[in-house]
Amino acid sequence: MKNSNDIILAAARIGIAIPAFNIAHLPMTEPLIRAVADQDSFALIEVSRIDWLKFGAKSPAAVIAEYRRYEDPGHVRIHLDHVPAIDEDHKTVDYRAIIEEAIALGYQSVMIDASRLSLDDNIRATREITDLAHRSGVPVEAELGAVLGHETGPLPPYEELFKSGRGFTRPDEAERFSRESGCDWLSVAIGNIHGAVGEATKDQKKVEARLALGHLEKLSRITGIPLVLHGGSGIRQEDVLASMKRGIAKVNVGTEVRQAYEQALKTTGSVAAAQDALFVRAVSLISDWFGLSGIRSRLLA
Repeated sequence: MKNSNDIILAAARIGIAIPAFNIAHLPMTEPLIRAVADQDSFALIEVSRIDWLKFGAKSPAAVIAEYRRYEDPGHVRIHLDHVPAIDEDHKTVDYRAIIEEAIALGYQSVMIDASRLSLDDNIRATREITDLAHRSGVPVEAELGAVLGHETGPLPPYEELFKSGRGFTRPDEAERFSRESGCDWLSVAIGNIHGAVGEATKDQKKVEARLALGHLEKLSRITGIPLVLHGGSGIRQEDVLASMKRGIAKVNVGTEVRQAYEQALKTTGSVAAAQDALFVRAVSLISDWFGLSGIRSRLLA
């Protein structure tokens, strides 16, 4: 069976990106896996620390237990998303303990996000995790730059952020980071933003973001490893599709699927109806938005 790194490398070679769907609530797991299989596509099912602290994912153990009820190795793998060294509330996180637990539980890839640290400290923390994870054959995703959106309080106007390049991943730092950290995949900041997670804003539609595609090409060329697009919900479709031809091999989708589930649950009061609504939305994303129906055989060949 191909491991997660083999699959992401295959995606990078053929110029597509694997969707990675966040589990904000445990009942989201089954309809997401079902949607991927329905489209004979491939995806990562993932959970971040925010998902279990601020939504209803409960814990990494709870998510992988639910995942195993519906596991379909021909269509999905499970990934530990965003485990920060410093979180969105500026608190220090024992990232090593969380990642060690996830590897022991059977997560097939993990992410350390030390992007709020200095470059030197980000490299050190990421190297620590790659050394740990690679001993178990587990690939590591890291982040460089500032993919904003999870912080407390409102963001500055999006146009101001984009035009200024605030938080964008710097090519010179990316070259050094990819060389010294040992990470397998790198999450980059190129105009993408995360969905808000605060109570006052978590239900709001995301700002339509766009991507600095020339900047992305430079990052891809200089790092030579698969790149990851966080905050995939709400980005212009043409930019997402273009990014796949310029080095993006994994796209995280959280807000889009979470809101589909939550809004249906709020309207109907039925978990089953919310799961059905999520299934329909996920199928649409895979087939119509990403154009990734039927890709499984190309990735697993």
